[in-house]
Amino acid sequence: MTLQLGAYELRKHGAPRFDWRDPYHLAVGLSWPGFVALLAALDLAINAVFALLYAAVPGCLSLAPSAGFVGAFFFSVETLATVGYGRVAPVTLYGHVVSAAEIFSGMAFTALATGLTFVRFSRPRARILYADQAVVTRHNGQPTLMLRIANGRSSMLVDGAARLYALIAERSEEGQFYRRIHELPLLRARIPVFGLTWTLMHRLDAASPLAGYDPARLAADGVRLFLAVTARDPVLAAEVHDMHDYGPEDLRFGMRYAEAVSVDAAGRPVADLGRVGEIEPE
Repeated sequence: MTLQLGAYELRKHGAPRFDWRDPYHLAVGLSWPGFVALLAALDLAINAVFALLYAAVPGCLSLAPSAGFVGAFFFSVETLATVGYGRVAPVTLYGHVVSAAEIFSGMAFTALATGLTFVRFSRPRARILYADQAVVTRHNGQPTLMLRIANGRSSMLVDGAARLYALIAERSEEGQFYRRIHELPLLRARIPVFGLTWTLMHRLDAASPLAGYDPARLAADGVRLFLAVTARDPVLAAEVHDMHDYGPEDLRFGMRYAEAVSVDAAGRPVADLGRVGEIEPE
């Protein structure tokens, strides 16, 4: 099984890729194309099963004998969708029983598909924009790791909180290799109103787990940064979450972010979100 977190992949063995005992998680976790394909496949499968049941007993429907499986299939589609054109109908007890079972199946399938579709549409998304690269520059005379993000929504986000972590490969005194996650304290980890951009800063002082690191050591230790952001969307009245990762190749030393916020003639701050990730030499 592969777990994807941005460009970072985790692989697990011994766990099933799809847990059929948890269909809700499976349906919600699929991509939109996968979800639509799953619904279409289930719909076709149900119709095919009932068409076979109709075709297994010729004469149970008021169909011409030449219609066969194809005619039974289209009757099944109309019955499952509760359309009922009226040109074809069950004429035997067997046909009525199968048709009744299909009607109940169609109602249940429609209810489940509608509910899952609503859940997927109503799931809030953060729509946070991230700079492609993190930078290490000087801030108030101290070397500082910076990451810039922006609110990509047309509405405000409030009560924003961010946490930054570093995954570092280490060896114990006994020589055992393992990966350890360190939290990197931020100078301003919370923001009351997140409307435009937000530059997150971690000071690379003696207390920092990344103190003394250069590009070569970052690559050698396989350091990867993970940024977790949460905020509240007042429009949706819901909390949104997002996460982004940066590899060693995404950290630029001696660079800083170019100015992305200006002030218009009316004195209003204006953010150019196209410049969120633009960097320049310090």
